[in-house]
Amino acid sequence: MSRNLPPLNALRAFEAAGRHESFSKAAKELNVAHSAVSRHVRGLEARLGVKLFRDLPRGVALTPEGKSYLERVVLALDLIAEATEDLTDAPVGKVVVNCEAFFAERFIVPRLARFYAAYPEIDLRLETSDHLADVERYEADLAVRFAHSGALTVPCDLLSDAMVYPFATPEVARAFNVPEDLLTVTRFRDRRDDLWRAWFEAVDVVPVGVPDKDWRLQKTMAYEATLNGLGVLLCSEEVTSADVARGRLVKCNDRGLRDGAFFLVHGSRGIRRAAVRAFQQWLLKETEPFRRAQG
Repeated sequence: MSRNLPPLNALRAFEAAGRHESFSKAAKELNVAHSAVSRHVRGLEARLGVKLFRDLPRGVALTPEGKSYLERVVLALDLIAEATEDLTDAPVGKVVVNCEAFFAERFIVPRLARFYAAYPEIDLRLETSDHLADVERYEADLAVRFAHSGALTVPCDLLSDAMVYPFATPEVARAFNVPEDLLTVTRFRDRRDDLWRAWFEAVDVVPVGVPDKDWRLQKTMAYEATLNGLGVLLCSEEVTSADVARGRLVKCNDRGLRDGAFFLVHGSRGIRRAAVRAFQQWLLKETEPFRRAQG
């Protein structure tokens, strides 16, 4: 059966340029020269007799015809990749995960040895940033983000809705017997400014002087300060779990506060690549002890 198929390299160049709406970003992703992407795209336009991109003063943008073509080309390339991966014995390829730095450093990195042992053929790229990567445009395959309340409005999996507790080194925590004792110490927190006040109210303690006692340190520094015995950190238990297991941190009090959840964001097209599904399932298994809600 004869098919009217453009060259695969031209389709790959168009697909990457269309997702990014940038020839330069497409060239970087494909590890080719900018001129190569431009040549492939212009050749594809000539073959189809359709303008796929319109030139802007700085960069390019998809035309309506280009957007329609991109949607179908993405699906076709995903199917080819999926069919190819199904023939392999184990998931292979690169997986890019965008994550908040604090969660990446304190939860994912301490557990990576288990992931690499289970999936040695996967090239995991863990990137950190404060903004949510656009998984629809493949800025990342998956993204981990925190929401203070409710669920995110994008396709995602609940990772953890663990409670927030005060943590300190065993030496520091030894001095605390009741929640009121924490009113007189240096306090750190990894989230919103009123988190300590909310915790004290939750344990029926009047939070007198709390705003003046809270140190305003960026959370990674606050965590390190806590590990060095300089105070008490109010933080969710999944983030501290690795250091608790090592005996470096302990709970100062067993009464916790619920404050938001971490989610794993993925695209609306679903997770088609086996390697990406492997990381998704691995992370869901690792976070299972810290999921109390469903959905």
